[in-house]
Amino acid sequence: MDVSVRETRKVQLLQDLHAFDRTQAGDLKGWMAGVDEAGRGPLAGPVVAAAAIVFQPEALLGVNDSKKLSASRREKLYGVIARSCLVGIGVVDEKQIDEINIYEATRLAMKKAVLNLPHTPVLLLTDGNMRLDLPLEQKSVIQGDQKSLSIAAASIVAKVFRDHWMRKLHELYPAYAFADHKGYGTAAHLKALCEAGPSPVHRQSFAPVREAALGISA
Repeated sequence: MDVSVRETRKVQLLQDLHAFDRTQAGDLKGWMAGVDEAGRGPLAGPVVAAAAIVFQPEALLGVNDSKKLSASRREKLYGVIARSCLVGIGVVDEKQIDEINIYEATRLAMKKAVLNLPHTPVLLLTDGNMRLDLPLEQKSVIQGDQKSLSIAAASIVAKVFRDHWMRKLHELYPAYAFADHKGYGTAAHLKALCEAGPSPVHRQSFAPVREAALGISA
């Protein structure tokens, strides 16, 4: 694709994402934050959420749903977002996920992310169908990371932060190759689970992990 065409599409996407946020904000008096998560599906590691208040939208050219970006592009945008947004991050580890279930853990991570913002927003745009236990106006946006600039920025922050976390866990538990699959249930990960059994950072309440533990103990 021609470079000029790619750049034109990026500009158009940025305009569309920002326009969505402006429409949601209306005549809002105060900050609006987008909230998203990374890591609901993996068999190991934490679920991570981020909240982002955009104050320099023009700087966020190239921001998109984190799943549509390469790892290197997400890394570059992570720094841009840190300079152009107010960001809060929330983490719920695998032990608490097992205690309260992944849905509640995701809600808790999102709540932590909002509470870790340097300023309190008056409106939250949350990706998916989530309602947080916070006394703030909230709007759920299905596929919000594809529609909202603030949610897309939050999705990148959450994904990059969690990927870094999983690379650290790879150093502690190299047999599982967490750096490669980030804890998701790939064939290689399931094979390692069957051979070595679950590590301390696996989610014991997830069926493949339980089955691997039973197989090892048997």
